[in-house]
Amino acid sequence: MTSLYLPLGDKMSNYSLTLSVTVETEAGLSDISTLTTRVKDTSADSTVQDLQAQVSKQVARLQQQGELSTAVLAQMYQSVSAKLNEGSGGDEEKETRMELREEMLANMSAVMQGTPNSNGLDVVPTAVALEGLTHESDELTASAQVQASTLLANLSLVLIGIKGMGSEAAAQVKQAAGPIVMTASNIFTSSAGSSNKREISSVLLDTMDNVQSALLAGRSLNQEPDIFSSPKVTVYVNRMSPDQLQNQAFSVQNISTASFTFPHLGEDIMLPDKPVDIRMMSFGENPFSWSEGDPITGTVGSLSLTREDGSVIPVGNLSKEIEILLPRSTVAQVNSTVLDLGNFSTVVVNVTAPNVSLVLRLDPSEDVPLHLLLGYQEYPNDTHHEAQVLLPRPGAPAGEEYTWVLGPEFLAAGIGEYYILVRPVVGAGVNSTNVTVSITSIAAQCLYWDETETSWKDHGCRVGPRTTPLVTQCLCTHLTFFGSSFFVMPNMVDVSRTAELFATFSDNPVVVCFVGSIFLAYLLVVVWARRKDVLDSAKWRVTVLEDNDPLAQYRYMLTINTGHRRGASTSAQVAVTLLGTEGESEPHHLTDPDKPVFERGGMDVFLLTTPFSLGELQTIRLWHDNSGAHPAWYVDKVMVQDLETGQKWYFLCNSWMAVDMGDFVLDKAFPVASEMELKKFSNLFFMKTAKDFRDGHIWFSVISRPPNSNFTRVQRVSCCFSLLLCTMLTSIMFWGVPKDPSEQKMDLGKIEFTWQQVMIGIQSSIIMFPINLLIVSIFRNTRPREKKPDRSTKRPKVEAGKQGKTGRVSPSEPPSPQSGHRNITPDAVIKDIKRIAQSLSKAMKSPIPQLEAEFGRTANINVLLSLVEEVIRQQNRAGSEFYSDSSKKEGALVLTLGAVNLQESPETTAGDAQRRSDYSQYLYRQLLHVEKELEMLGPARFPDPSSHAQAVQQVQGMKGLLESHPSPSSSSLGDPHEAGSSDREGGCCKGGLPWWFVFVGWLLVAATSGVSAYFTMMYGLTYGMERSVSWLISMVVSFFESLFITQPLKVLGFAAFFALVLKKVDQEDYGDVPINGALGNSDDPDTVLSTRRDSTCSFYQPPPPTDIERMRSNMIKEQKVFALIREILTYVGFLWMLLLVAYGQRDPNAYFLTRHIQQSFSSGISSTMSHKEVFTWANTTLLTSLFGEYPGFITDGNSKLVGSARIRQVRGKLMKQQKWAYFQSKWNLLELAIIILSWSALSVFIKRMLLGNRDMEYYQNNQDQFASFYETASADAVLGYLIAFLVLLATVKLWHLLRLNPKLHMITSTLQRAWTDISGFITVMTIMFLAYSIASNLMFGWKLYSYRTLLEAAQTMVSLQLGIFNYEEVLDYSPVLGAFLIGTCIVFMTFVVVNLFISVILVAFSQEQLHHKPSEEEEIVDLMLMKFCSLLGIKCKKDQKDEGKESKENDCKGSTNKGAPAD
Repeated sequence: MTSLYLPLGDKMSNYSLTLSVTVETEAGLSDISTLTTRVKDTSADSTVQDLQAQVSKQVARLQQQGELSTAVLAQMYQSVSAKLNEGSGGDEEKETRMELREEMLANMSAVMQGTPNSNGLDVVPTAVALEGLTHESDELTASAQVQASTLLANLSLVLIGIKGMGSEAAAQVKQAAGPIVMTASNIFTSSAGSSNKREISSVLLDTMDNVQSALLAGRSLNQEPDIFSSPKVTVYVNRMSPDQLQNQAFSVQNISTASFTFPHLGEDIMLPDKPVDIRMMSFGENPFSWSEGDPITGTVGSLSLTREDGSVIPVGNLSKEIEILLPRSTVAQVNSTVLDLGNFSTVVVNVTAPNVSLVLRLDPSEDVPLHLLLGYQEYPNDTHHEAQVLLPRPGAPAGEEYTWVLGPEFLAAGIGEYYILVRPVVGAGVNSTNVTVSITSIAAQCLYWDETETSWKDHGCRVGPRTTPLVTQCLCTHLTFFGSSFFVMPNMVDVSRTAELFATFSDNPVVVCFVGSIFLAYLLVVVWARRKDVLDSAKWRVTVLEDNDPLAQYRYMLTINTGHRRGASTSAQVAVTLLGTEGESEPHHLTDPDKPVFERGGMDVFLLTTPFSLGELQTIRLWHDNSGAHPAWYVDKVMVQDLETGQKWYFLCNSWMAVDMGDFVLDKAFPVASEMELKKFSNLFFMKTAKDFRDGHIWFSVISRPPNSNFTRVQRVSCCFSLLLCTMLTSIMFWGVPKDPSEQKMDLGKIEFTWQQVMIGIQSSIIMFPINLLIVSIFRNTRPREKKPDRSTKRPKVEAGKQGKTGRVSPSEPPSPQSGHRNITPDAVIKDIKRIAQSLSKAMKSPIPQLEAEFGRTANINVLLSLVEEVIRQQNRAGSEFYSDSSKKEGALVLTLGAVNLQESPETTAGDAQRRSDYSQYLYRQLLHVEKELEMLGPARFPDPSSHAQAVQQVQGMKGLLESHPSPSSSSLGDPHEAGSSDREGGCCKGGLPWWFVFVGWLLVAATSGVSAYFTMMYGLTYGMERSVSWLISMVVSFFESLFITQPLKVLGFAAFFALVLKKVDQEDYGDVPINGALGNSDDPDTVLSTRRDSTCSFYQPPPPTDIERMRSNMIKEQKVFALIREILTYVGFLWMLLLVAYGQRDPNAYFLTRHIQQSFSSGISSTMSHKEVFTWANTTLLTSLFGEYPGFITDGNSKLVGSARIRQVRGKLMKQQKWAYFQSKWNLLELAIIILSWSALSVFIKRMLLGNRDMEYYQNNQDQFASFYETASADAVLGYLIAFLVLLATVKLWHLLRLNPKLHMITSTLQRAWTDISGFITVMTIMFLAYSIASNLMFGWKLYSYRTLLEAAQTMVSLQLGIFNYEEVLDYSPVLGAFLIGTCIVFMTFVVVNLFISVILVAFSQEQLHHKPSEEEEIVDLMLMKFCSLLGIKCKKDQKDEGKESKENDCKGSTNKGAPAD
């Protein structure tokens, strides 16, 4: 016996598989038996590579053993293909699955060719195996497609070869036909884009013809047809007599396939006594798609008539046409136009393809005759027209009366616009009509396949009037393959009917009003945008720091970006220090008196000056003083640019500088970012995303537009306005155009689209995108208009555009000779000389202890100037520099009071020389300033006039030393005002468009907006109300989807692409930045003195750690204060609503009503009554009170009687006391109880409402029957109890919320301190209370009502402690025993235990007063009171303690307002 490979068993039945075994003897006797086995998957954990190896191994083994056959391979490959079709290995192993399928198909093809099977016993398993191998169409290679089609053709030949083997063979043919047709469908799908499409299609068509021949072999006459369907191919065969064929429709029920209906066929076509074989095929796609020519969309069908021997019966040139219906897979939207024949009656149709037929389906509101005229590219009239017709057509079938089919002969003019005039045919004297007509236009073609010329032709076929967007009706006079084309025509509008269309505004105002509202919204937004642009122009400028040294001229531009996080802005005073390889800058206060700085998402630019270059920057240090209402600050990044060299440094901060957030620091140093850090994915991604959203995204940038952009908000709003109107126009142009449902869909995962949708998108983009991109590009790249300089000033301010890389900033104002020089004193001059010496020490970067000691000991101006002159002279003699890498590294600089020994390396770089030149200029300006001060003072202001003259000579001598020392910029030492002249002389052309291009942009905005708005309104008026509303809803949904989903995803995708692939750091382009102010005037000594900083101000020094910790503690306390206030206010609101609910549904008179009803019915009732007394009470009091003189009311006339009266006997129920499980926190228990009661009350409220509605409905519908409101009343009572307890617990919780009160906190602490003793006393009291309750129940329970149960006895004992007690009943029953029990209970329970209990609490209270420690919550209360006092303007004691300190800080800030940055 050969090897047998079984498929996988049924998973739902524990992998069971049923086998049918047939045993047959040589004599023809056979027996059939059934076996059940289990076939599991043993390769569940193996990969596709493992499976491929196993298959190859098995095939090799079978080949060696000589057992390799088609049947064995088919059995094995069925199991393997089932495993592959489950998607084993996922997408990662798709290539391996494709190779394995190709290998198995090649093996089957080789085996079938080597051992041809003529008996056909293995056809069915082979066909099933082929179906499994081709099931996943996207996993078939081009070679596998060809091999599979060839195998299928060989199987079909085998089927024909077994046609004479009897009924069993016929059954076997049918069994194999299904898998063969399904395999052909799979191959058609897989080979849609293959280069071997023509070869494969030809083989598959021959295969289907062979299958039909095999199915018809030996078939009986006039039986049910054989139909085999698959997603792409459907096969239909039948054998009929000629009389049955006449006027017969051939179709497949419940399947969207082609159908054929024959007219009466004469005897010249088929003989009446010969049977006819019908062979029909239907294809979901065009099997001849490889042919170039007219596109075929939808179903392709073919039908042929053959004789029993297989010869074809020719059918052609019929006198009556064969009706062929070619369906479409889904219903497409119809392009309908509604005409009001009272105002306008013309519709425009754009024919986009030649040789098409136009089907016009009219639906008039009334059955009136219509006269239609057709014109080409002009309006038709009675004398000039292409065609005309009168509708309805007489004798037309139902549903076709108002259908006009215009064949290619009527559209001979070709592609273009056709005008269709619709006029109602009215009687004489009728001038107008109220008839409206809906016109649906469909362009279609009916073609057949010419096998001789291998192309699609239309001879003998025309489009029928029953054509709809769902089905194309073709009427042909012959048989072959038939297909249809369906053309999408964009909606057209007749602009010449503008007045007529706008006359229908009252009937359809939707689109016009929407466009008008967009214009109104645009105007409002433009006003807002203009105001924001004015504010942005004030924000975007370079702020020259007011505490810059007026003599320092080396410029750095700082760009500080504040983050976008919530609360990122700061109100504190911020300071900065730059640290480079060549030195460190002074601390600078970053502020601008004219605009707010460091706002959320803002970018602030400052100009900072230093005496000389700091070299390569290494660190930037930022700190603030934590002042103001919101001092916390989130720094995003800082960029520092050296304006002399153009070099930039980036500092990626991304840190909170706050006492309550981030690292809890106010002072932090940030290192310069390296190239690797700048190109990290996270940095690039977030920088690109932020930039694209703020500037690139046209909609979002309207709100978040960067102030430095030339593209203003008004321009951005206008671009959005134009873009929206253009989008609306392209959307409404193609709104409702029919979609091609049979067109092949492309899919990318779960996203599906058709080529028609792609083409519509491309057309819309071609119409909309270029013009809008042009407008945006013009606005974005147009240079701002340059302002003319003010000629009234002799020395204009330095503009941003003049800031060259190597220039210098010169003072902006000339010296004022009218200055009084009141601030210049000899001490001020001495301070300036000491400042020169300090700068020399810092420039040399070397400690000079002797020099510093001498400066500290002497105050003689001549001695100080001599020391400075000696340093300069020795420096010139050595030819050295003040500050260089060599002096730092080699330590070659040695300085003494007597002489200066300078050693340096003979090699200096150009950069070192430039730095020496910068410092020399700075030193020269300092000496020039000292000289002017001496001139202004004069000899009279000095104690020794000779010292004044000597000082002037010393300063002039040092100036001469610096002038004689060669330097790269020595020419500029004499006049610092000449600095920067190179900037003004060496201008270069700026990039971008000329300023007047902005008018071109505005002209395009106006043109596109006006045209789009006009045509959008015209389309809307043409569509009618219903279609306009549908379009508007679709447009709004699509717009918001694009705005909030598609475009943000696009921005994120581009950002990820740039960060992962390009890894390019965007350089900030700031354009022409205006400078706010200028550097100080070094020519005026008064100006220099007034602009120099007050270094004693607090914000020039970072806050110490102790102050930061104190600030943090105060901040945490403030947060707790506000959190507590919010909690109290929220809970008070909750309690107020709870009380409103509790008392809002309660009538204050409910008690009196209940009492009155009880008194009315309680007359004649006693505690014990016999049954006769009960009946007597019922007949008298009850009936009299129920049925009085007011029908429907009881005797009081106020209480309505609902339903019939009912007497219910109430029996007592035992109440069980539940024990509470206490949590660790009693307030948690209270909170949980409130939550449970709240939800319970809500549930009971809903239940009561439902029960009340149910009972009232029952009572109103069944007033003659008894209506019970017992459940409703019970629910209402439960709701009342729940709300009462909820109010109780919610009120108790106020104790916890008011715990900050010192008195309440004292009580709580007392109870906590005494809890141990209190719990002991509670235990003793509980034991004694239980003992007296049990004793009283046992002694008096059998006689007295108040002690009948243990619970009743306990309640009586409680009443005894409260003084509510019936002494008489106990003393009357047992005077001695009763008196003893009551007396001892009062003595022990009330006098002893309770008093001791109170004493324990009092002792604990006293101890708490002695040892009370103020809690943090009490400090919070003090802080809260201080805040309230400050709000009301009341000074507190704690405020007075800090008054001196705050006064000092205010004085510092006030002084800096004169000569330093404003607070």
